[in-house]
Amino acid sequence: MKIQENISLKPYNTFGIDKKAKFFTQISSENEVIEALKYANSQNTPLIILGGGSNILLTDDIHALVLKIEIKGIKLIQESDEEVYIEVGAGENWHEFVLHCIQKNWAGVENLSLIPGTVGASPMQNIGAYGIEIKEVFEGLYAINRETLDREYFSWKDCKFGYRESVFKNTLKGKYVITNVVFKLKKQPTFHTEYGAISQTLEEMNIKDLSIQAISDAVIKIRQSKLPDPKVIGNAGSFFKNPTISIPQFERLKIENPAIPGYPNEEGIKVPAAWLIEQAGWKGYTQGNIGVHKLQPLVLVNYGGGDGREIAELSKKIQDSVKQKFNVDLHAEVNFL
Repeated sequence: MKIQENISLKPYNTFGIDKKAKFFTQISSENEVIEALKYANSQNTPLIILGGGSNILLTDDIHALVLKIEIKGIKLIQESDEEVYIEVGAGENWHEFVLHCIQKNWAGVENLSLIPGTVGASPMQNIGAYGIEIKEVFEGLYAINRETLDREYFSWKDCKFGYRESVFKNTLKGKYVITNVVFKLKKQPTFHTEYGAISQTLEEMNIKDLSIQAISDAVIKIRQSKLPDPKVIGNAGSFFKNPTISIPQFERLKIENPAIPGYPNEEGIKVPAAWLIEQAGWKGYTQGNIGVHKLQPLVLVNYGGGDGREIAELSKKIQDSVKQKFNVDLHAEVNFL
């Protein structure tokens, strides 16, 4: 394990924010995780875990030891006539993992194509898109306890998944380092084409025989048409979660805003944050080097040279205006550091 000092994190976050880490190291094994934890404890230095850097906003220099997780490997651990169980290193690129599954004809993650980030971050925030969430293909994960340095296993039940939530974002936040994730995928796919524009896009692509490859291609096409490439324009994808409001509140809003979309769930009605932000007048807004994307108002962007604090302030203005106009609270999906 090699520890570097005063390293710029610009290459390691998709917003492209230039902030420095006091200490920085790249981790490729569980033993190195334990070594890094021991070092941080001996130096009385805080620890920050970094995966793909696609869900963070750097607002200041990091006075801590930043662990860039690079644990790799995709291993078939169990197989039946219907299912496969695979263990994947937390540092694997998520989209490349999805493509690997499609190549092997393992079904279940095709709707999650082109989501930025790493495999290790996927259960932490229960990533989801186009009608599918990680919790539907998740079997378990291994993580190192930061305090005891023990390797522990977390089952589906242990993770307490919610909408873009897990136990690792709540009661166990900052207490573990995820090293490997186990997924349960199907050999016979169940196709999910009802969400968003998947069916329409498949039709436009003239797809006659439905397959997980076709669904993945459609999802990629949709995402590329709506979301900016972080390599071109700095962003972290969806900045805000879609809020869920009560049925009575939704009905009141619908009287004043007949076009408001809503999707029933267990807690009430989920309203697209993008619609609320656009109606509040933010779509395409620019302020110096930052702004709100012209095609997808859910995405805040750094056009180059923008500062994390400026983006944080912009997000607060958006939250305040949506609250004032609709009396709906928007919560950030992105983590502020």
